[in-house]
Amino acid sequence: MDWELELLFSARILFATILRADRLGPERQGSAAGVRTCMTISIGSCAFSLISWHISASDPARIAAQVVAGTGFLGAGVILQVKGRIAGLTTAATLWTTAAVGMACAFGMYVLAALTAGLIYGMLVLHHMPGWENFTRRHAAKRRRAVRLESEE
Repeated sequence: MDWELELLFSARILFATILRADRLGPERQGSAAGVRTCMTISIGSCAFSLISWHISASDPARIAAQVVAGTGFLGAGVILQVKGRIAGLTTAATLWTTAAVGMACAFGMYVLAALTAGLIYGMLVLHHMPGWENFTRRHAAKRRRAVRLESEE
């Protein structure tokens, strides 16, 4: 195992996670994907890319591409539209990213796999943190309604 390369890959995946944790992009009005969904997709796509680049098969891109496409179809099955709201995006993204963890383990990229799994877990428990509701669209809608009701009084 090349620890220097593993640490480089880990730094790259942390950077990808931080970049998608911004408040502005994913939480815009009308966006179906939230912060957690975007973070999961960022983690997964980074991990898939690193794995494809690292393995030494005759055509490593084909391996990663097939896993990504196949897992994407699985994830599409859990996305639902209920009463005008989209549900299941985070679940689909988590399924997709979990495949990256499996691929990393298969190719002996244990640090990358452990970090990716930890980041996925951390992202999934974010909504239990105090103050998390300040980052959601629902919270912003409640604030707008409260302001509108106050101005009508």
